[in-house]
Amino acid sequence: MDERPTTPPLFDVDGASVMTRITEQDVGRYVILSVHDPLGYEDDVAAVIATYLDDAYLVADTHMFVTYTGHYKGTKVTVCSTGSGAPETEIALVDFFRFSEADTFIRAGTSGTYLEHVAVGDVVIAAAAVRDEGTSQAYIVPTYPAFANYEVVLAMLQAADDLGVGHHLGVTRSTDSCQAGQGRPVLGYHQADSKAQPEYWKQAGILNFERETSIIYVLSSLFGFRACAVNAVVNSTPRANLEVGAGSDEVFRTVLEGIHNLSTWDRIKEDSGKAYLLPSMMAIKE
Repeated sequence: MDERPTTPPLFDVDGASVMTRITEQDVGRYVILSVHDPLGYEDDVAAVIATYLDDAYLVADTHMFVTYTGHYKGTKVTVCSTGSGAPETEIALVDFFRFSEADTFIRAGTSGTYLEHVAVGDVVIAAAAVRDEGTSQAYIVPTYPAFANYEVVLAMLQAADDLGVGHHLGVTRSTDSCQAGQGRPVLGYHQADSKAQPEYWKQAGILNFERETSIIYVLSSLFGFRACAVNAVVNSTPRANLEVGAGSDEVFRTVLEGIHNLSTWDRIKEDSGKAYLLPSMMAIKE
């Protein structure tokens, strides 16, 4: 009887991560996921966000993933930068599921918009995402929703409001293609379905489009974790405007202040013995 393995090996050697090289002791409860993105940052984005942290140190650089850990207002925070798109985000996220005790994952990144009232430099907090990428469909049928955790969303909304950051709450769209799939012609090639993308999603009221939010939401939901996405708008279709780096500082400050809010509320929730954060708890001061 053939007893050879029927599934590919996992990406670890002797129980240690190969892809990210993270370890449980080096990772905080709250993890920021971002993308190596020339539209937002000149340097590696994990290194950039690490400058906002106290006592930040490099956990690992595998050339594909760069991870730092530090503290923000006393809360341990880990930030990991990945390549663009759902497939690489999946690899990093599953590593954090397997090799750490983190339970909260927040995307901080860039995006575009088809809507006139959403300006370049604005911040979009995604309550949910359209699953127009293929990676999450390897896990669950397309009718399964991609939604954020309400506790994390509320923490981010409070942070944006406290900081005076221009922000929107609504639905984002995650795609695999950032060219034809988002409605851009390529060397004169522009099929009808690609041309229709901006108006189609504009009518649906989709606030912004990018490539990673839906995979983070679906995997976090499936495996019992919390997730949210906070994205800056760097390009606008109706305004024909692209501004590299627009809103990046606002996103980072919102996410970090949001984590500070969340860590406070998490302690209050744990002390209450309740499973879910309730508005009455947030009136309680430390």
